[in-house]
Amino acid sequence: MKITDIRTIQLSYRPANPSMSAASFNVARNALIVEIETDAGLTGIAEAGSAGGAPASTAAVIEHELKPLLIGQDPLKIEYLWQLMFGRSRQHGRRGIVMHAMSGIDIALWDIAGKAAGMPLYRLFGAFTDQVEVYASGGFYQRDKNLDGLTREAESYVERGFRAMKMKIGRYDFTGTNFRRLLNQPELCVVTPEEDIARVAAVRKALGPNRRLMADANCVWSPSTAIKMGRALEPYDLFWLEEPVATDDIDGSAEVARALTTSIAGYETEVGLFGYRELITRGAIDIAQPDLVWSGGFTECRKIAALAQAHNLTLSPHCFSSALLFVAALHFAASSPNVLMVEWDQTEHGLRTELLNEPFDYDGAGMMRVPEGPGLGVTLNRDALEKYRVH
Repeated sequence: MKITDIRTIQLSYRPANPSMSAASFNVARNALIVEIETDAGLTGIAEAGSAGGAPASTAAVIEHELKPLLIGQDPLKIEYLWQLMFGRSRQHGRRGIVMHAMSGIDIALWDIAGKAAGMPLYRLFGAFTDQVEVYASGGFYQRDKNLDGLTREAESYVERGFRAMKMKIGRYDFTGTNFRRLLNQPELCVVTPEEDIARVAAVRKALGPNRRLMADANCVWSPSTAIKMGRALEPYDLFWLEEPVATDDIDGSAEVARALTTSIAGYETEVGLFGYRELITRGAIDIAQPDLVWSGGFTECRKIAALAQAHNLTLSPHCFSSALLFVAALHFAASSPNVLMVEWDQTEHGLRTELLNEPFDYDGAGMMRVPEGPGLGVTLNRDALEKYRVH
């Protein structure tokens, strides 16, 4: 079997009411779809990362740099092809756009492998379970969302059976860094630390004491601010505090982890095995959060999971994009014994709700069953592709 073609499709969805974190203003939700064809009639599908940048940038790397390396290759030699792409791009890659491009290709290759074997990927990897806990990822800042609106949102997750929820914090003037000043529309939805604490308190009350609550600062704090805020939030029993400081401030994150009783989760904005080696061995995190479409696909993220397990750490993969990434994360989680739960984006997002022909198998009590079809076990809705395609 040989690879005969690699294509990309750029998609974009514009929500009616954009959401904001401490580090973003989500006017558009983009995705880059990858399709790999073979001479055996099998086609692998996946999402590649763009991480807030233009999907066209990742598409250019796939089509003009990586595709020429892969045409004519055996798609089942996945480790070799991963190392080929990584090695040939080492002087300008290793992270960023090239790794995002490699991630989509890797996932699509594994989709082909699963289809060739007639097995769902989580079983091909060596299944640990066939269902995965998912948590509601929401609690964003929005222009018309006050404290009552945030409370109603949290209550809706309780009604839908979620056992855990994550919310955003940190969008205020003083963060100990200048990061907020670099954002698009930095003046929108700015709160005080006291207002943020009140937001967390309201969500905790809505969830009750027996559900897990996580808070995400999206890398905007200095270590001293993170420690101060982390201590102020301790009465609300956070299950984790996510990305409290800049991704590259590994020593700062380790300082925060030592100072707080709350677990530190991160860093989705780190990529690759070598990046996670530093976070893990230097004590910067308690819970690892690799993103499959940013951090090297299944091939690299399964190594990250093994490294975390060797250090008695758990994982909760970052998953905030299209339905294709979510399905890939379910397969990854179901085959990894140290994965806690998977993020399930609950914001308005057509690429999550319309992209696939198959519905998600959610049980109404916080658990999601993994697709049982071969490979990823899902197919693309071609009408949705045309509806959201960037021409």
